[in-house]
Amino acid sequence: MSDIYITGGAMTTFGRHTGVQAPELAQQAILKALDDAGVTKDDIQAIYCANVLGGMILGQLIVRDLGFKGIPVYNVENACASGATGVHLARHALMARQYDTVLVFGIEQLTALGGGTIPLQRNDHKTELYAKSGMVLPAVYAMRGTRFLHERDAQPADLAAIAVKNRYNGSLNEYAQQRTEVTLDEVLGSRMIADPLTLLQCCPSQVDGAAAVVVSTKSGRPGAAGKPVKVLASSVVSGLREDARDDILEAEITARAARQAYEQAGLSPKDVDVVELHDAFTIAELLYYEALGLAPAGEAVPFLKSGATKIGGRVPVNPSGGLLAKGHPLGATGVAQMVEVMWHLQDRAGARQAKGARIGLTQCTGGGIAGVDHAASSVHLLGV
Repeated sequence: MSDIYITGGAMTTFGRHTGVQAPELAQQAILKALDDAGVTKDDIQAIYCANVLGGMILGQLIVRDLGFKGIPVYNVENACASGATGVHLARHALMARQYDTVLVFGIEQLTALGGGTIPLQRNDHKTELYAKSGMVLPAVYAMRGTRFLHERDAQPADLAAIAVKNRYNGSLNEYAQQRTEVTLDEVLGSRMIADPLTLLQCCPSQVDGAAAVVVSTKSGRPGAAGKPVKVLASSVVSGLREDARDDILEAEITARAARQAYEQAGLSPKDVDVVELHDAFTIAELLYYEALGLAPAGEAVPFLKSGATKIGGRVPVNPSGGLLAKGHPLGATGVAQMVEVMWHLQDRAGARQAKGARIGLTQCTGGGIAGVDHAASSVHLLGV
């Protein structure tokens, strides 16, 4: 099996990019990633474009004016896991020796779509019924939050503490949409969205952003800005049909993806030094502590309170600020997570650096379909 490396990466700031079209935003990340990897456009043999809501052949539209010479462009859509899925597919092609150096980028321009929550999938009759009844993702996660408070004898402040931590981390990140710290009282006192989740416990839906990585069988180029980061494991799985006995606190799809990734890499959760995970809502981060094996079942809150997941703790989680602070431009999120972890493994993360990090994990879930946990989940392990 060939070793696969991320040899460079970059992202734009996440936020409202007024007057900037999606192609231009993506091109900024692409050109910076090529420069970071020390490669040129002629070194790239294929391109993977991750996007959810941008329409057909977006990848070709974006790279049309950049001088790539007719190489394959693959457009990847897998809900919020699109970017991570793009890296997964690129890794497969490289392992099969179809290419030796490829580009993966993700792009989303949500501010062009207006406000409001992202709707559930509407081409499934059960989901359509749910949507007509007012079921949206904040409500789904609110049910998990309510159950969590009941099952774990937890308090609303335990959920809100995730937002406090991640907004502090975002204040240190020049790429984050939200750069201001918040207090526990401010989080709990913000407008109620779906009890027990207040506004500051939900990731913002009005955000634009792009991220790109160069992935290669070659360990690095002389002009690269940082040391190469190896892709130790890559797992993408789909959700299983649920029944009335399923526990909504299990995050089964993510636990399954994590088990596959740990097995691929020959690692355990104890080996992980830094994590970027899918904290679309505060309750999600607590559930994923357990699904990823970072904390024992039922111990997410004590694990958080121990300080282990803070910057400077044993395993910082979402030092970028996560989706709650950095933002969640759907197609770009999974790639941006890998750029962030790459920077930590290269000791390039500045004030939010996870000291001595050698193994990093990224996790992305995506897609609301009636009757399953999520449509897709991806876990990657990166190392130096």
